[in-house]
Amino acid sequence: MSLKNLNANKIPRVLKKKLLNKKINRLFNFFEKEFKIQDKFIVAVSGGPDSLALAFLTKIYSIKNNINSKCIIVDHKLRKESTIEAEQVKKCLSNFGINSEILTWNGKKPSKNIQSLARKKRYELLSMKCKKLQIKNIILGHHLDDVFENFFIRILRGSGLKGLTSLEKKTELNKINLIRPLLDFKKEDLIYISNFVFNFFVKDPSNEDTKFTRIRVRKLINEFQINGFGKDKLFLTLGNLKKSNKALSFYVDQNKRLNLFFNKKKKELILNKHFFKHPYEVIFRSFSDSIKLIGGKYNAVRGKKIDYILQKIQDNSFNKATLGGCVIKKLNQTVILSKEC
Repeated sequence: MSLKNLNANKIPRVLKKKLLNKKINRLFNFFEKEFKIQDKFIVAVSGGPDSLALAFLTKIYSIKNNINSKCIIVDHKLRKESTIEAEQVKKCLSNFGINSEILTWNGKKPSKNIQSLARKKRYELLSMKCKKLQIKNIILGHHLDDVFENFFIRILRGSGLKGLTSLEKKTELNKINLIRPLLDFKKEDLIYISNFVFNFFVKDPSNEDTKFTRIRVRKLINEFQINGFGKDKLFLTLGNLKKSNKALSFYVDQNKRLNLFFNKKKKELILNKHFFKHPYEVIFRSFSDSIKLIGGKYNAVRGKKIDYILQKIQDNSFNKATLGGCVIKKLNQTVILSKEC
């Protein structure tokens, strides 16, 4: 990347100086080729090295492409230090000309399933900010190590093919794009950026707490590496699984395109009899997608509940049920989904 091609006069001097580093420059070039966003966005910043590296990379990208962007720091208030840390992150970003805002999770905090519920609340707060600012893109700092961790966590949960490959570069939540441009970045490279650019990042003690499944999995992966089982083969396995998942998704999309109809007047989704005449995994995914579309819930419905209803439909013993924010009823040879009041 040539600084002459980077609207150099618009880049704060403190950031421009960092770009002169060969490794930082190379990493930004790699990021730029993968990112390719041309509309305004917000960046989720936790204060860890991954998100701070993302804040730096997206700031340079937004200046170069003349795109409005803003960093959002979510203070979950799950630890007494969190508010102070959020202010420290905001000040650090401000020192480098990076605009940011703190969103706070107020109210009662959970005592169980903490990380999952915190993640759900974070997405909720970010989505609300997007809608207020009329922005459709949230940029997240998940990286290559997160892909590996997610794979093992899903194995432990008994996930199928879709679950094992679920951490994608772009997904959608409530009509807002969740974009993960760092999935090909190694953790150590992101730490390097954060240290070199900001000389700062927040150390979250929960990242060492083995009561959380993700932390136990992270330590397990490290043990694999210590014992000579590297991540290269795992990377190949994930690549092959993604190819298989892509092929299956083709038939799921085809089934939805040909065999369901949305009645705009009644706001109902109608599944015809051909919808259910496919291999089971195609039917399962198509049905799950339909429930999520109409119900509008953040989390997908558990597989066992979908299995139960599909079995009833196949046995011609199904009449009506509610699931995932939907009312599901069978009428002759069709199944109709409407939003639960």
